[in-house]
Amino acid sequence: MHRWTETAGGGAPDGRGHPEPATAPRRPDGFPDPAAVDPAVLAALLARHGWHRRGGPAGRYGRWTPPGPGAWPASLLVPDTAAFPDSEDLLAEALTALARSPEPSARDVLVQLTEPSDEIRWRREVPESAAEAAGAADWAGSEALRSAALRMLLAGSLAVRGKVGHHGARHRRRARAALDDVLVGPAPGGRSLTAFLPVPSGRAVAVTLYEALHAAREAVDYQRATGGTEAFDTAVRAGVSRELTEALVALVRGSEGARIAVDWAPAAGPPEGCPARPEPVEFSPGDLPALGLAAGRYLREEPSVGVRVTGAVVRLRRSAPHGPGVVRLRVLAGAEVAHVRIELDEEAYRIAGQAHLVGLPLRVEGMLESRGGFRRLTGASQVAPVQVDEAERDRLTKSLRENVDFFGEACTGEEA
Repeated sequence: MHRWTETAGGGAPDGRGHPEPATAPRRPDGFPDPAAVDPAVLAALLARHGWHRRGGPAGRYGRWTPPGPGAWPASLLVPDTAAFPDSEDLLAEALTALARSPEPSARDVLVQLTEPSDEIRWRREVPESAAEAAGAADWAGSEALRSAALRMLLAGSLAVRGKVGHHGARHRRRARAALDDVLVGPAPGGRSLTAFLPVPSGRAVAVTLYEALHAAREAVDYQRATGGTEAFDTAVRAGVSRELTEALVALVRGSEGARIAVDWAPAAGPPEGCPARPEPVEFSPGDLPALGLAAGRYLREEPSVGVRVTGAVVRLRRSAPHGPGVVRLRVLAGAEVAHVRIELDEEAYRIAGQAHLVGLPLRVEGMLESRGGFRRLTGASQVAPVQVDEAERDRLTKSLRENVDFFGEACTGEEA
């Protein structure tokens, strides 16, 4: 089990329709406090993950056994309510048994009890190769699944910040930060993977991704039936984007099909307007042409954006001592991107160089180009340094000294 940031290398807005459930208190060993565990939530999680109730007095307790043949022989005795004198003791024994169980779903149940989370599960259907038949792990397939799932989570987080066909570099820092609390855990065999999105910080991403996946499925069906891609324009309002369609292509390519399922945290209940038990979404290799057409359409049709950017000059480059040059700004305000590249005429380039030397940020107006992922500003005008207070000037000057090797009118190194 890994944090999303550990696997992929600020929180999202709260979910809709339910208050935020608090993280369950933990015992010193890191597991949930039995006194804080709702038996109904534990039973719902066990049933979701395929455990079987094998009887017990109605209204008092149930005996649960793991899924599958040849499963771990021990069973869990789970009270139906917390009202009985021995309920806490039974829950403590059940949690201890789950912690010791080799059953993979036991880990998932404990994660949910520790912090109520919505679950997103991916599964790729891959032909069993000779290597797999011999017991070797399909590392390439496992990596493809992990990479596609992480790209899909990022696409959902980007859509929370804005419904557009192509995000490019916009909002990426905030979108990644909103996924800091997400846990990602693979299942044995490398064909499935589960992400746990804590309700307080991740529900908006889970809801948006659920709606976007269903909208993408409908748009693909429309394209395959009619040959038209206009349904993908409407799907943007549900969160479908170039980033999501490319993540779906990466998920499906090389497989016989893929399935994505969303389950809401039992402790929080379903979000407003969403079904209690959402239907999974499936994509097949036959959907790849439609998804590829959609990705291209989104890239072509997303318009450039007029901006007024303020940023620190971190790199300058021109091929001769005089004439126009290229600068790179670390964006401080005006655009939801980390850096932007700008081609300036000789006078504007001189102003940028002087601002860089004295540690002042630069302000410039222009069009943030979509074709480069919103990383390039064209038509630059109104180039001028911006006055800042002494503390900010000192910080920028320190940054200049640390990056002085990037500065030079005749620099011939890496482009800005």
